Amino acid sequence: MSEQFIGEYIQKSSERYQKTIAFLSDKIDKEESILDLGPSNPLSDQIKSLGYDIQNTALGLDLDLDNQSVIDSKCDVLTAFEIFEHLVSPFPILKETKAKKLIASVPLRLWFSTAYWNEKDPFDRHYHEFEPRQFDMLLDKAGWKILDSQKWVDKANKIGLRPILRRFVPRHYIVYCERK
Repeated sequence: MSEQFIGEYIQKSSERYQKTIAFLSDKIDKEESILDLGPSNPLSDQIKSLGYDIQNTALGLDLDLDNQSVIDSKCDVLTAFEIFEHLVSPFPILKETKAKKLIASVPLRLWFSTAYWNEKDPFDRHYHEFEPRQFDMLLDKAGWKILDSQKWVDKANKIGLRPILRRFVPRHYIVYCERK
């Protein structure tokens, strides 16, 4: 990824990052170990800078094909911020992880927009965009109890019908869960 892309992403995502960090800091103690799905990124770097013990999965690791490092991890908390939509099947990781707590955010399916699909980058595609009840069902079936959740809008500074709708229709869904 180019530095320009990363800078634009951080600027665009800063409100979502702030909400994510506030949600996490309300639920997780800094003494708890965190495994964050996906490679190190600006959000996990910000969480680490706040004193959390956070590790990321390896860069380039295809979690659909190789999830053993996640399953074998002895982390207290599993986090997945905007990652499950990139997996063909998030169920095995959700079911088999030994973590006792989970914080995960996913993009919500929007009736006025198709799922995100980057034609140039095969790793930057959404196989799923969830309705809240679909994600809730997935978590329940994998053995998680949702204790808190929030939905957020995505305030895009663009002109058009979709950007206007995104100011009112929730785009992101975050949950805090514990094992049943």
